[in-house]
Amino acid sequence: MGIDLPLLWAIIILFGVMMYVVMDGFDLGIGLLFPFFPDAADRDVMMNTVAPVWDGNETWLVLGGAGLLAAFPLAYSVVLSALYLPLTLMLVGLIFRGVAFEFRFKARPGRWRLWDQAFAGGSLVATMFQGITLGAFLNGLPVINDRYVGAPFAWLAPFPVFTGLGLAIAYALLGATWLVMKTEGALQRQLRRMARRLVWALLAVIAVISVWTPLAHPAIASRWFSLPNLFWFAPVPLLVAVAAWRLLAALRADAQTAPFLLTLALVFLGYSGLGISLWPHVIPPSITIWQAAGPPQSLGFALVGALLVIPLVLTYTGWAYWVFRGKVRHGEGYH
Repeated sequence: MGIDLPLLWAIIILFGVMMYVVMDGFDLGIGLLFPFFPDAADRDVMMNTVAPVWDGNETWLVLGGAGLLAAFPLAYSVVLSALYLPLTLMLVGLIFRGVAFEFRFKARPGRWRLWDQAFAGGSLVATMFQGITLGAFLNGLPVINDRYVGAPFAWLAPFPVFTGLGLAIAYALLGATWLVMKTEGALQRQLRRMARRLVWALLAVIAVISVWTPLAHPAIASRWFSLPNLFWFAPVPLLVAVAAWRLLAALRADAQTAPFLLTLALVFLGYSGLGISLWPHVIPPSITIWQAAGPPQSLGFALVGALLVIPLVLTYTGWAYWVFRGKVRHGEGYH
C-alpha cells in the first residue's frame, strides 16, 4: 500500500500552522497587552521575555505557506485570490511589529513611545487579520473551474470580524500567561488578574462561535451532530470546560508554568474543533485535500525537504527556549 502523500502533507501543514499559533500567538499577545501597561520598565520586561525568540517563531508561518504552495497549489491560488487583502494587511502588521521591536531598543530618549505604539498597533492589525482570514475561510470560498468566484470583500462580514476579535482575546490570554511564567512581583500579579478576565472572555467567544458556526453552515452542523462524528466531537466541549477550570485554579494558586500550559491546551482544543469542522476540505465547502493536491512527484520531492527542515527547526527552537528559560527581571537588558 502506497503512502497517502496529500494526507501526510495536510498533517505537516496543520502542524506548522498550529506551531505558529502557539509560538507567535503569545508574542502577538504581548503587543496586544502593551496599552494596559504604560510604565516603560514594565514594557521593557515584557519585550525582553521574547527578545531572544520572537523572530524564530514566524518560521512556522513560512513553513505553512510554503507547504501549501508545494502540496496544494490549487488551494494556494484560491486562498490568495479570495483573501489577498487581509493577508497583505496581516503581513504589514507583522512588518510594523518587527521593525518596532528592534527600533524601540535603539531609539533616542523620548522616542520609544512611538515604537511602542507601532508594536502594539502592528500586533493588533496582524492578529485581527489572521482571525478575519480564518473566519472567511470557515465561511467558505466559492470555486468554479478552479477559480475563486466570490466577491473581493466577502471577507468583510460579521462572522470573520468576530473571529478576528476572538483570536485577539486568545492571543492576549497566551501573552498574559506567558508573562506570568516569565515575570514576578507586581507585574506578575497584575497579569494574573488580567488573565482571569481573559479566560472568561475566551470562553464566551468559544460559546458564541460554537453556536454561530453550525447555524450559519448546515454542512458543518451535519458533520458535528451526525454519527459517528458526534462521538469524536463530544469530548471537546467537556475538555474545554475542564481546561478552563484548571486554568482559573492555577491562576488563583499562584502557579508559574501551569497557566501557560493550560492556555495552550485551550488553544489546541479550539484548533482541533476547527479541524473536525473542516475535514477533509482544504477549500471549504467542496474541495478536498486529494482534489487540490499537486502531482505525486512534486509532493514526494517537497516531502524530502520538509522532513529534513522540520527537525532542524524544532531543534534550534527548543534550544533557544532552553537557553533563555527562567524569569526576566527589571533592569535586565536586551538579550
